[in-house]
Amino acid sequence: MNILLKPLLFVNLCLLTGFLHAHTSSTSAEVEVLQKASLSWDGSPLPAYPKGTPEVTILRITIPPHSALPMHHHPVINAGLLLEGALTVHTPDGRTLQLKAGDTLIELVNQPHYGHNPGDEPAVIVVFYAGVQGTPITVLENIPSTEKQAPSKS
Repeated sequence: MNILLKPLLFVNLCLLTGFLHAHTSSTSAEVEVLQKASLSWDGSPLPAYPKGTPEVTILRITIPPHSALPMHHHPVINAGLLLEGALTVHTPDGRTLQLKAGDTLIELVNQPHYGHNPGDEPAVIVVFYAGVQGTPITVLENIPSTEKQAPSKS
């Protein structure tokens, strides 16, 4: 390297470092942990991550007012943030979780459940799935339709 270029490179590196430091230190980012857990919402321990090539899926799901998703289970760990509306999660054995906008949940893994929107506005939830390539993130349950009906509007 040319002897004249070394000092110039050093000066430019110092200027760049100072520029980056000035811009990152003047911005104060805020971080808020919304949820951190090793248990699902019902207290069940989350399973170990499966072996394989990781695959992350992020879905935005909109559930119309007074409607329900079909009974299903997730073979992978997932977590959600309810952006709008209300949502009640039901299990066949009667466990429920009620969510309002802003609430988070660590979802059940390998346990049947369904979400029901009891409100008058759409329920919008963003769900993050930590899966493995080639593995489904949701599996529909083969349960008679009378067992998976959403509660009637009161």
